[in-house]
Amino acid sequence: MTVSTHPRALAGIEGRLPPEIAEKAEADGAAKAQQDSITLLSLGILGGAFIAFGAIFSTVALTGAEGALPFGIARVVAGLVFALGLSLVLIGGAQIFTGDVLMVMAWASGRLTALRVLRVWTLVWVGNLLGSLGVALLTLLAGHHMFGGGQIGLTALRIAEAKAALPFVRAVVLGMLCNTLVCLAIWLSLSSRLPAHRAILTVLPIAAFVAAGFEHAVANMYFVGFGLMVKHAAPDAFWTMAQVAPSGFPALTLGGFAHNLAAVTIGNVIGGAVLVAGAYWLLYRRPGPENP
Repeated sequence: MTVSTHPRALAGIEGRLPPEIAEKAEADGAAKAQQDSITLLSLGILGGAFIAFGAIFSTVALTGAEGALPFGIARVVAGLVFALGLSLVLIGGAQIFTGDVLMVMAWASGRLTALRVLRVWTLVWVGNLLGSLGVALLTLLAGHHMFGGGQIGLTALRIAEAKAALPFVRAVVLGMLCNTLVCLAIWLSLSSRLPAHRAILTVLPIAAFVAAGFEHAVANMYFVGFGLMVKHAAPDAFWTMAQVAPSGFPALTLGGFAHNLAAVTIGNVIGGAVLVAGAYWLLYRRPGPENP
C-alpha cells in the first residue's frame, strides 16, 4: 500500500494549510452568527472567566519577581502562564470578543451582514465582562489579595493602575498589536484538529503579547476590575501589610477602567479585523480565479 506524501494529503492527517485555515475561519464566523443570544452570552461569560483564570496565574507569577528576576524574564514567565486562559477558551468551549473579530472574514465574503457581526461582538463582549468581573469578585471574597503578606494584591493594584493610566491613543495602538497576536494564535490553532496541538500552538503568540506589554480588552476586564475591587474593598489589614494607601493609585477609578476598555477594544478590533482577518481574506478568500 502506498502512502501519499503530497503536502495536501499530509494536511488531511496532520492539519490544515493556510487556505484551508482561511476557509475554516470564515465558516466558523458564519456559524457563530447562527447562535441564539443566550448561548452567545453564556459562552462569553465562560470566556471572560477563563481569561480571568489566566490573568490570576499571571499575577501570581509576577508577584515577587521584581528584583529576583530580570524584567524581561519575569514578563515571559507571566506570559507563558497567562496562555492558560486561551487554552481553556479553545479546548473547553467558550468565546472571547477578541477572537470573534475574525468574523470579519465571513462579512467580507458576503456571508454575514455587519449588524449580525456586531450582534455577536456585543453579546460576547458583555458576557466576557460579566465573566471576568464575576471571577474577580470571587477572587476578592476568597481573600486572594491577602496572600503573600498582601503582595498578590499589591501586584494586582500596580498592574491595574498602569493600565488605567495609559493615554487613549497609546492604549489603542497597544490593543492593535495585542489582538494581532491573539488572532494569529487562534489562526494557528485552526491548523490542527487535535486539541493538544491547538493548545500548544497558542502558547508563544499569547506569551509574546503579555511579555511585550500589549493590551487585551478581555484580560483588562479582570486586571483593572480586580484592582478596583481591591482598592475599594480591601480591609485596613491589607493596606498595613502592603505598606501602601489607596491614594497611591489615582488613575484606578471607574472612569479609568472605562477609558482603558474603550481604547483597547477599539485597538483590538483594528488589529484583529484589519491586520489578521483582512490580510488573510485578501490572500485566500477574495473573489478571483483561485477563489471563485
